[in-house]
Amino acid sequence: MTHLWDRVIVGGLVFDGTGAPPAVEDIAIKDGRIAARGPDLDRTQAETVIEAHGEWVMPGLLDIHTHLDLEVEFDPALREVVRHGTTTVLMSNCSLGLAYGNQRRNGEDPLVDCFARVENMPKPVLRKVAERASWTTSAGYFSHLDDLPLGCNVIPLIPHSMLRAQVMGLNGSVSRTAGEADLRGMEELLEQAMTEGYAGFSTDSLPFHFLSEDPNRRVKIPSQFGQYKELKRLTAILRRNDRIWQATPPKDKPLAVFRNFLLTSGRLHGRPLKVTAVAALDVAANRSLKKLAMILSHLFNSPLLSGHFRFQALAAPFKVFWDGPINPLAEEVPALRELNELDLEDVDGRKALMRDTAFQARFSKMWMTGKTGFGPARLKRMMKMESLAFDRDFEQMIFHSGGPEIWTGESFQQVFDRYRAWRVDPAFARTHEEQGVFERLPDTAATEAGFVLALFEELDLGLRWWTVSANRDPETIRELINHPLTLPGFNDSGAHITNMAFYDGNLRALKLAQEEGLERVASQIRRLTREPADFLGVKAGRIEIGDCADVTVVNPEALARYDSEAGSRFIWREDYGHEQMVNRSDGVVTTVLVAGEPVYAQGDFTPAAGRTPLGRALRHESWSGGRQNKPEALAAE
Repeated sequence: MTHLWDRVIVGGLVFDGTGAPPAVEDIAIKDGRIAARGPDLDRTQAETVIEAHGEWVMPGLLDIHTHLDLEVEFDPALREVVRHGTTTVLMSNCSLGLAYGNQRRNGEDPLVDCFARVENMPKPVLRKVAERASWTTSAGYFSHLDDLPLGCNVIPLIPHSMLRAQVMGLNGSVSRTAGEADLRGMEELLEQAMTEGYAGFSTDSLPFHFLSEDPNRRVKIPSQFGQYKELKRLTAILRRNDRIWQATPPKDKPLAVFRNFLLTSGRLHGRPLKVTAVAALDVAANRSLKKLAMILSHLFNSPLLSGHFRFQALAAPFKVFWDGPINPLAEEVPALRELNELDLEDVDGRKALMRDTAFQARFSKMWMTGKTGFGPARLKRMMKMESLAFDRDFEQMIFHSGGPEIWTGESFQQVFDRYRAWRVDPAFARTHEEQGVFERLPDTAATEAGFVLALFEELDLGLRWWTVSANRDPETIRELINHPLTLPGFNDSGAHITNMAFYDGNLRALKLAQEEGLERVASQIRRLTREPADFLGVKAGRIEIGDCADVTVVNPEALARYDSEAGSRFIWREDYGHEQMVNRSDGVVTTVLVAGEPVYAQGDFTPAAGRTPLGRALRHESWSGGRQNKPEALAAE
């Protein structure tokens, strides 16, 4: 029997991504595209039937802030995002990526040097990627992605740090001002990338992003050295081509933030520039930042400036794990940064530094700033207006593993109080294991700063603990991800592999929406599919007839029960040869189809995952230079 369709999804409550109310429909798929939609399609016309009664059917979800450029080289199926219903990811954020390959020349190793500390990626993992990254041009990178057996769609950007290193060399890009020839070289490469279909360009100005190799361990990454005139010239290319600028701001320089983001203004520059910026977070140490972000969003998008500006928002508490003193937030704190400058393997170097009395004094001064006495620092802390993202609050620092078992789930304050009591009466030690640790701590551990430093020295990277540095209030999270001038999705998927995991960020957003009813769910699905796809200018996030059949099916009852925190865990990645923190939302997403083929179904990946090229390396929708989609059935747009 010849079937009219390859498969049909029947009986599901279909959210089409427009924000319209859902309806019970069937969806038929042929040659990787949506062939028909409607109630009671003839299932006998389909070779395969997927039952979705009682489930939500929607376009595949988008993750708009990832660093999956590295993970896709190990696992083209991108299982860690696909299992949560994501079918399209934006890569190469924050000025870092693989657009020009490994860029190894003259003894420089930009991929390792730039990624290791900024994204907290182990150097052995990065070196494995660099050895595979043999292409040398942005066109070569797209060809490479086209040839991978992708399990979902990927959208690469041109990363500013790598663009500068390509033109100026890595050392040149961080040691001298870009001259006219350098600027023209960057403009030519970026213009060329636009003709190749790149969706945009990413930059980074966060003041605590540093290189990781000698002799540049105290030098910031190349994008930090781009002057305003450089940004203006490069973003002018984006403006002409209607592409996006993904930016992280110079957060400690408010005037520079305002000046840079004014580049979005169509009123000032003739045409709006699409800008998506990191990030609308409610930082615990500085509650004013969220308000400032919203004020700037309203101003830049107002008729006065006529911009096209969106802050990214995270649909979760910003919970970050620390390996002893190692964490991305530590880079912002000079005394902690000294420990992060050393390679992860340099245990002796860290111990020697922590035993140095001058370092101990610097650390103690940093740790206690604003906590005692009177003055501006104390006032800022009381008003929650500190400049650091890490608030150094013992009550909010929670043990996970690596110390005595009874510490798990306890705060630093609880253990510190018990330690000080033990110094007076040893009976306060609750177990022999705890007593053993207490006995090994030096007398300097009797102070708060000394206690932290003593634990770092005693347990080193084996001490795993966490804190929530932003988004502690669920209602504030809801406000931020529902705001029309934000885009949900500051997930950082694929980076900070032992520090955080928000691969399930889209599901967290849907769960929050579900608590408000189906109208909010429909709106949130639009904000996770069609809205970001339109902003990025790519063909994704839709399930109209003729669209590529990227479809996600969700069990709403399982979603309502889903506990993301309980689903976060550490796993060993054989392909990485390293541990990674991931999420498990088993049972929430029942089926994921990419280009009409099931990639994930009933709790497991199908044989097609990572073997068959189903996902696409997406070009901008205006691109007409060749094949946009894969497999062959999707070649013609």
